[in-house]
Amino acid sequence: MEYLEFEQPIKDLVEQLNSCQIVGEGSGVNIKQACVEIEIAIENKKKEIYGSLTPWQRVQLSRHPSRPYTLDYAYAITNNTFTEIHGDRTFGDDKAMIGGMGQINGQTFMIIGQQKGKNTKERQYRRFGMSNPEGYRKALRLMKLAEKFNIPVLTLVDTPGAYPGLEAEERGQGEAIAKNIYEMLKLTVPIITVVIGEGASGGAIGIGVGNRVFMMENSWYSVISPENCSTILWRTWEFKEQAASQMKLTGADMLELGLIEATIKEPLGGAHYKPEEAFDNLKTKVLETYAELKKLTPAELTKQRQDRFIAFGEFSG
Repeated sequence: MEYLEFEQPIKDLVEQLNSCQIVGEGSGVNIKQACVEIEIAIENKKKEIYGSLTPWQRVQLSRHPSRPYTLDYAYAITNNTFTEIHGDRTFGDDKAMIGGMGQINGQTFMIIGQQKGKNTKERQYRRFGMSNPEGYRKALRLMKLAEKFNIPVLTLVDTPGAYPGLEAEERGQGEAIAKNIYEMLKLTVPIITVVIGEGASGGAIGIGVGNRVFMMENSWYSVISPENCSTILWRTWEFKEQAASQMKLTGADMLELGLIEATIKEPLGGAHYKPEEAFDNLKTKVLETYAELKKLTPAELTKQRQDRFIAFGEFSG
């Protein structure tokens, strides 16, 4: 288990517990009570730390290297029936954007999302979850396929942003994202969106136009990352914590602002502590939401989605 800086007190207690168990096994001395007391201390420390997380600490948790990614969720909630579909039929297959079909409790869903890597080689292969234009075009192709066969769409957002490389701009990055937003607003099947990690900028909204939008408890959603916001305002990353606090990017902030419908609870410490619990919570929310949305006609689904986004912000004459 990898520990973040603010989790250091928990790490120290876990190391004490490991030492306690080793000493007990090696010496034959019964120190079970001492080990139990350390376990209780670990649980109390977790409640203390995770019960009062700052926005920046939630951003850090959203990036935890052990956190489950889109493919983990896709296979878990479909009981391994998820089948990936490749290519945008125009340029190539973007490895940062994955998509395919799978059954959740007997109902087929088109599942689309950004995929990060679990090690250095895989992160380079997936470009850290930052999609090129062909990724967004693949996503749109799969959404249109879902619409053709009346299959609901589930999008899982986890990206630090669309890929900013020269080749992405040459192939029309802005146009690809804009077209996705436009076409998603017109789609006639239910779209459920969940931010499972990072939800940054147009890279997130390019697959984030849903009838219902949810966020995992330790995810964030904003037009820019705290580091880049700090760089723009103060010309340094040093104020990233202050920026995170002011940006209103957590699930609680987004819920208060009316930009999402709900947050999805994670296990104590984050989704990486008990991934199965996080999978079950997301699966339950998706099925509950689909049960509501399937009652709407195609025209009602489209209008509800458009009205939802039109209502954002404040306007004055």
